[in-house]
Amino acid sequence: MFSDLNVFKMAYAMATHAGKRQSVVSQNMANADTPGYQAREIEPFASTYLQERPRAGMQSTRAGHLNGLQSGQMQWAEYTPNLPSDPNNNSVSVEEEMLKGVEVKRQHDRALAIYKSSMKLLRASINAS
Repeated sequence: MFSDLNVFKMAYAMATHAGKRQSVVSQNMANADTPGYQAREIEPFASTYLQERPRAGMQSTRAGHLNGLQSGQMQWAEYTPNLPSDPNNNSVSVEEEMLKGVEVKRQHDRALAIYKSSMKLLRASINAS
């Protein structure tokens, strides 16, 4: 009955994407004064999730499990956007990174809200049956 609940996989993927993006944003901010540092970014969640979403079939939660693909191991591709640089050849804008940080927090909060709402629905359906 509840064998394949993709909403939980999607919420997990969204939360891990937000965590990875927050890591990239904080790395950019930490290197805001580093000469020659180029700001990094990762691919948007929607486009990457549609390409790499978990496939049907047996999956594992650990590498040691038999015959399963490692689930939840989506690759969030980092890239260097073509941004203008300052005289030190640094392309980090602290203001833009701060705005990205707020956006990432909202994405993570959205993933948690989806997960919590889905858990409430699942509990309600189990209690009703």
